[in-house]
Amino acid sequence: MTRTYSGTLFTSLLGLTIPAVSQADFLSDSKATLDARNFYFSRDFRSDTSAQSKREEWAQGFILRAQSGYTEGAVGFGLDAVAMLGIRLDSSPDRTGTGLLPKQGDGRAADDFSTLAPTAKVKISTTEFKVGALMPTLPLLAANYSRLVPQVFNGALLSSSDIENLTAYVGRIEKVKARDSSNFEDMTITSMSGAFSGSASSDGMDYLGLDYKLGSSLILSAHHSTLDDIYRKGYLGLQYSLTIGSGKAFTEIRYFDASDEGRSIAGNVDNRTLSTNLGYKIGSHTISGGYQKSHGASAYPYLAGSDTYLFSEMLVSTFGMENERAWHARYDLDFVAFGIPGLTFTARYVRGDQVDPEQVSGRKAANLRRSNDDGTEWERSTDITYIVQSGPLKDFSIRWRNATYRSTYTDSADENRLILSYLFKF
Repeated sequence: MTRTYSGTLFTSLLGLTIPAVSQADFLSDSKATLDARNFYFSRDFRSDTSAQSKREEWAQGFILRAQSGYTEGAVGFGLDAVAMLGIRLDSSPDRTGTGLLPKQGDGRAADDFSTLAPTAKVKISTTEFKVGALMPTLPLLAANYSRLVPQVFNGALLSSSDIENLTAYVGRIEKVKARDSSNFEDMTITSMSGAFSGSASSDGMDYLGLDYKLGSSLILSAHHSTLDDIYRKGYLGLQYSLTIGSGKAFTEIRYFDASDEGRSIAGNVDNRTLSTNLGYKIGSHTISGGYQKSHGASAYPYLAGSDTYLFSEMLVSTFGMENERAWHARYDLDFVAFGIPGLTFTARYVRGDQVDPEQVSGRKAANLRRSNDDGTEWERSTDITYIVQSGPLKDFSIRWRNATYRSTYTDSADENRLILSYLFKF
């Protein structure tokens, strides 16, 4: 069994909080949850020429999250922790790599793996400083939870809302625990089908972000990150909503600008991507869609295993290749209006073209280069979730995610994910 413990500052920081444990707020505001997740994952590449034609595994996970309140006084201290355990139920050497379980040196998945990751926190007014395990959802630093256990970063992050309508973020990330790993390691970049060196690693990322709210319906954002010796990345965002008739219209524009940083050990980074979304929600129905375009001499760069923050990101593809253009559409339905609370349905479709295959590896991309053609891809997906609303099985959920992906520059795929989850609250 593989185990790891994160946060060398844990012991010393715990000493800061222990003297104040008797404070009422520290205990009364504490809470904990245990998420028991049973996860089946299957991705069939529909190819007889691939080194591995299928990824398929089944595992049981447990994620315990504990959060304390803050001690009383002008400066409040607290302590959080997340403990994760993954257990193999089914796997084989020819079907590994799903992201559910660690892959060992002999090609087999580990029987189990676990991690304990604490976080010390300090709060002054509406400014909060955390050191240790972090799972942020920021435009340029978004921890991913699409597998058995979540991705976790290790570092320090300050967030402040002391200035009215303005939220600021300042942080330094030094390690990451992948979704299928127990260990905190240096950060890497997603290879994007060979466009970047996925083995190049960085020992730090600096982060700065500002979100400003204008009135009740407009939010402007500016964020910047530097992944040491790999890339610099900026983000500008706009969110706007407006009541129209009996529903609400909304739009969001996301613009990213990435370039080389330091020694550029992952390869050339030169990308500017505009990602947009426009939609309308009325009752239990939401329909949305938008346009996305990538410019520059490289694909869209982002941390391996994390979320891209692109509207085009799907189960199989992110649609962020060099020069790619994409259109996306989405429909969401909440069945509460039909007397079935807890049941939701989402259907999505994304189509991309104008993919420059110059930096893409593989047989399909080589064929495109020989014929001087661009690559294309499309993906459709459905997501059905039901959460029990009452009774002894309250908070038990079942989720089925299905995707069909076809591409002219890389392997196509059919994918299914079945997730059973039971959330215990303490």
